[in-house]
Amino acid sequence: MPRILFVKTSSLGDVIHNCPAVTDVARHVPGAQIDWVVEEPFAGLAALHANVRRVIPVAIRRWRSEIASTGTWSEFGDFRRLLRAEDYDAVIDSQGLVKSALVAALARGPKHGFDRASAREPLAARLYDHLHAVPVGLHAVQRNRRLAAAALSYAPGEACDYGLRAEGDSPLHTLIPFALLFTMTSREDKLWPEEHWRSLGMALEAGGIHCLLPWGSDEEKRRCARIATAIPGAVVPRRLSLPELARLARRAHCVVGVDTGLSHLAAALGVRTVGLYCGSSPALTGLYGSDRLRNLGGPGAAPAVGAALEALRSLGALA
Repeated sequence: MPRILFVKTSSLGDVIHNCPAVTDVARHVPGAQIDWVVEEPFAGLAALHANVRRVIPVAIRRWRSEIASTGTWSEFGDFRRLLRAEDYDAVIDSQGLVKSALVAALARGPKHGFDRASAREPLAARLYDHLHAVPVGLHAVQRNRRLAAAALSYAPGEACDYGLRAEGDSPLHTLIPFALLFTMTSREDKLWPEEHWRSLGMALEAGGIHCLLPWGSDEEKRRCARIATAIPGAVVPRRLSLPELARLARRAHCVVGVDTGLSHLAAALGVRTVGLYCGSSPALTGLYGSDRLRNLGGPGAAPAVGAALEALRSLGALA
């Protein structure tokens, strides 16, 4: 049975965008055994993919900050031995960075990656055995799918299936129906104004939809708490893991989120999702894959509250 290794280490949105390529390989390569190298915070997410046999966590981000520690080098040695325990028929680096190409180079098997004109960091192309040209103007999901298809010689098709299975009980007892509001993101220019969130939340509550505001850091928790004070019945839950957030999102009536990996997670799970883009463009990395999604805004063009509400109505999430 063919053994395939994907190297897609981070970030959360990038990891989710790689999932349809994994599904494609499982469909088009009979008996494929698929492993995935991913940064340790996202290992639980990669494990939710129904076709992933083995997740191999890597800790490049943490190791960089602890480079002088003997523990770091011991962990790296363990990772290298685990990675090289298999002989792969294809190693596919869909990250296209020098760091991911170096990880791929450690694995046993022919290395596939973007060519110099296609890779996010052209120098990465020097480390692959087989180079593939993929247009840079395509959405990230399409680029990942085309790279895998070129590496393994199949046509990817049109249907986009993320392959994630968020099974199990909800991690929280919630009022039904509920909306998840993902207010946090990695860059300040991607944030939607807090007063917009308050207005949106009040409109949702007025429509009988309760609001939950998850968070991941202390600053994000404080932001959620400030927003929630103006929304009757809004809940700021305990901190949730990625698998827990996936199980919760699966049960949501709808999701509204800024440009954050969690919005992409909801979209990948088939939930009605509205993406709010304030400091980035959705053209290459927006919500993707179904007719239950809406992308609003762009760089310097934060969507109005009315536009977000209208998008929810168009999805059938709000009367």
